[in-house]
Amino acid sequence: MELDKQGEPAIRFRLDPSSGVPTYAQLVRQVEHALRLGYLVPGDRLPTVKDVVSALAINPNTVLKAYRDLEHKGLVAGRPGVGTFVAAAPDVVPLRDVRHLRRGLDRWLRDATAAGLDDDDVRALVDAALHDRARNEAVS
Repeated sequence: MELDKQGEPAIRFRLDPSSGVPTYAQLVRQVEHALRLGYLVPGDRLPTVKDVVSALAINPNTVLKAYRDLEHKGLVAGRPGVGTFVAAAPDVVPLRDVRHLRRGLDRWLRDATAAGLDDDDVRALVDAALHDRARNEAVS
């Protein structure tokens, strides 16, 4: 995902074909992540379906499905003939806190790589930690 605050639209999507995550879900996640981090704010315009299809060489129905999902969640609103705009954002973490956490995460990722972990290993480890945290919170 690339973000562009200089011009329109406010986000450019990236796909990871090896992730195993459906394309539409990757688009949804990128918007959700950008909203959570405060990179997208209400009023920002998402790329047109035509622009996403052209940039990523995917089916227009895939983009429409992602945008409908985001609309159903109340995160975006389509304006016929104008575009799709961010309608709401979840509570965001202050960017200074995120930057600090990101630096720590970058250090941790370097350590994980030095220990021989690849991206799939890292994802599995993070997923396991999130699962354990959720289970512990449910017990508390």
